Amino acid sequence: MDRFPFPADLIHAQQQWHTTYRALAAPRPRRTTELRRRLLMLSVRIHWHPFWSTPAGRTPAARVELRQRTAAGRMRGAA
Repeated sequence: MDRFPFPADLIHAQQQWHTTYRALAAPRPRRTTELRRRLLMLSVRIHWHPFWSTPAGRTPAARVELRQRTAAGRMRGAA
C-alpha cells in the first residue's frame, strides 16, 4: 500500500519531469531552450501543486517518495 495518496496529475507531471530531464541530459540535445522551458514549467507545476498543502503532503518524506516512485516506474519500464 502506498504511504501517500498522490493525485494522478502530480505523478504524471513528475514522470514528465524525469523524461524531460533525461532528454536535456543527453549528449548534444536538440531544442535545448524548449526542453529547459518545459523543465521549468513542470518544476513550477510540481512545486505549487495543491497536494503539498494537505496534511499528507506537508512532510518532506512525501516529496522524496514521489521522486522515488516515479523513478522506480521509469526503471521498471526500462527492464
